[in-house]
Amino acid sequence: MVTNLVPDVRNPACPTRVVLDRIGDRWTSLVVLTLLDGPMRFTRLRSAVGGVAPKVLTQTLRAMERDGLLSRTVHAEVPPRVDYELTELGRSLRAPIQAITDWAEAHVVDVEAARAAYDAGREDR
Repeated sequence: MVTNLVPDVRNPACPTRVVLDRIGDRWTSLVVLTLLDGPMRFTRLRSAVGGVAPKVLTQTLRAMERDGLLSRTVHAEVPPRVDYELTELGRSLRAPIQAITDWAEAHVVDVEAARAAYDAGREDR
Protein backbone atom coordinates (compact mmCIF):
# COMPACT_ATOMS: atom_id res chain seq x y z
CA MET A 1 0.00 0.00 0.00
CA VAL A 2 1.58 3.24 -1.14
CA THR A 3 0.03 6.44 0.10
CA ASN A 4 0.40 10.09 -0.76
CA LEU A 5 0.95 11.02 2.88
CA VAL A 6 3.95 13.08 3.83
CA PRO A 7 5.99 10.79 6.13
CA ASP A 8 5.29 11.71 9.74
CA VAL A 9 5.78 9.04 12.38
CA ARG A 10 3.60 11.01 14.81
CA ASN A 11 0.61 10.74 12.44
CA PRO A 12 -1.36 7.59 13.38
CA ALA A 13 -2.38 7.10 9.74
CA CYS A 14 1.19 7.19 8.44
CA PRO A 15 2.70 3.86 7.34
CA THR A 16 6.03 5.09 8.70
CA ARG A 17 4.86 3.68 12.04
CA VAL A 18 4.86 0.17 10.61
CA VAL A 19 8.43 0.63 9.42
CA LEU A 20 9.48 2.04 12.78
CA ASP A 21 7.86 -0.93 14.53
CA ARG A 22 9.81 -3.33 12.31
CA ILE A 23 13.22 -1.78 12.86
CA GLY A 24 12.51 -1.15 16.55
CA ASP A 25 11.69 -4.79 17.14
CA ARG A 26 14.20 -6.45 19.46
CA TRP A 27 14.87 -9.42 17.21
CA THR A 28 15.05 -7.44 13.96
CA SER A 29 17.84 -5.28 15.35
CA LEU A 30 19.80 -8.32 16.53
CA VAL A 31 19.29 -10.14 13.22
CA VAL A 32 20.53 -7.08 11.31
CA LEU A 33 23.62 -6.79 13.51
CA THR A 34 24.32 -10.51 13.11
CA LEU A 35 23.82 -10.64 9.34
CA LEU A 36 26.16 -7.69 8.82
CA ASP A 37 28.88 -10.36 8.97
CA GLY A 38 27.41 -12.07 5.90
CA PRO A 39 24.84 -14.72 4.97
CA MET A 40 23.92 -17.37 7.52
CA ARG A 41 21.84 -20.48 7.80
CA PHE A 42 18.93 -20.52 10.24
CA THR A 43 20.61 -22.59 12.97
CA ARG A 44 23.79 -20.53 12.95
CA LEU A 45 21.78 -17.30 12.93
CA ARG A 46 19.64 -18.47 15.86
CA SER A 47 22.74 -19.42 17.82
CA ALA A 48 24.47 -16.11 17.04
CA VAL A 49 21.42 -14.03 18.02
CA GLY A 50 20.91 -16.07 21.19
CA GLY A 51 17.79 -16.43 23.29
CA VAL A 52 15.26 -16.42 20.46
CA ALA A 53 12.78 -19.26 20.00
CA PRO A 54 12.79 -20.89 16.54
CA LYS A 55 9.16 -19.86 15.92
CA VAL A 56 9.87 -16.23 16.83
CA LEU A 57 12.99 -16.13 14.66
CA THR A 58 11.04 -17.62 11.74
CA GLN A 59 8.35 -14.96 12.15
CA THR A 60 10.98 -12.22 12.35
CA LEU A 61 12.80 -13.46 9.25
CA ARG A 62 9.57 -13.69 7.25
CA ALA A 63 8.57 -10.16 8.25
CA MET A 64 12.03 -8.83 7.38
CA GLU A 65 11.93 -10.59 4.01
CA ARG A 66 8.48 -9.12 3.34
CA ASP A 67 9.80 -5.66 4.21
CA GLY A 68 12.75 -6.08 1.84
CA LEU A 69 15.38 -6.12 4.59
CA LEU A 70 16.74 -9.58 3.85
CA SER A 71 16.68 -12.24 1.20
CA ARG A 72 16.14 -15.95 1.67
CA THR A 73 17.95 -18.28 -0.71
CA VAL A 74 17.04 -21.96 -0.90
CA HIS A 75 19.78 -24.18 -2.33
CA ALA A 76 18.72 -27.37 -4.08
CA GLU A 77 20.69 -29.77 -1.93
CA VAL A 78 19.84 -32.78 0.20
CA PRO A 79 19.00 -31.75 2.82
CA PRO A 80 17.92 -28.34 1.50
CA ARG A 81 20.07 -25.42 2.62
CA VAL A 82 18.57 -22.00 3.25
CA ASP A 83 20.69 -18.89 3.62
CA TYR A 84 19.55 -15.51 4.95
CA GLU A 85 21.32 -12.35 3.83
CA LEU A 86 20.70 -8.64 4.26
CA THR A 87 19.61 -6.74 1.19
CA GLU A 88 21.00 -3.31 0.40
CA LEU A 89 18.03 -1.85 2.27
CA GLY A 90 18.78 -4.07 5.28
CA ARG A 91 22.46 -3.10 5.23
CA SER A 92 21.43 0.55 5.27
CA LEU A 93 20.29 -0.03 8.87
CA ARG A 94 23.90 -0.55 9.99
CA ALA A 95 24.52 3.03 11.14
CA PRO A 96 21.27 3.67 13.02
CA ILE A 97 21.21 0.29 14.75
CA GLN A 98 24.91 0.50 15.57
CA ALA A 99 24.37 3.97 17.06
CA ILE A 100 21.58 2.67 19.31
CA THR A 101 23.68 -0.36 20.25
CA ASP A 102 26.64 1.86 21.15
CA TRP A 103 24.37 4.07 23.26
CA ALA A 104 22.90 1.04 25.06
CA GLU A 105 26.34 -0.39 25.80
CA ALA A 106 27.63 2.99 27.03
CA HIS A 107 24.64 3.62 29.30
CA VAL A 108 23.58 0.18 30.55
CA VAL A 109 25.08 0.87 33.99
CA ASP A 110 23.20 4.18 34.22
CA VAL A 111 19.91 2.53 33.23
CA GLU A 112 20.40 -0.31 35.70
CA ALA A 113 21.17 2.22 38.48
CA ALA A 114 18.06 4.24 37.61
CA ARG A 115 15.94 1.08 37.68
CA ALA A 116 17.34 0.04 41.04
CA ALA A 117 16.68 3.52 42.48
CA TYR A 118 13.15 3.54 41.08
CA ASP A 119 12.38 0.06 42.40
CA ALA A 120 13.79 0.95 45.84
CA GLY A 121 11.54 4.01 45.94
CA ARG A 122 8.51 1.89 44.99
CA GLU A 123 9.19 -0.54 47.85
CA ASP A 124 8.80 2.28 50.37
CA ARG A 125 5.18 2.86 49.37
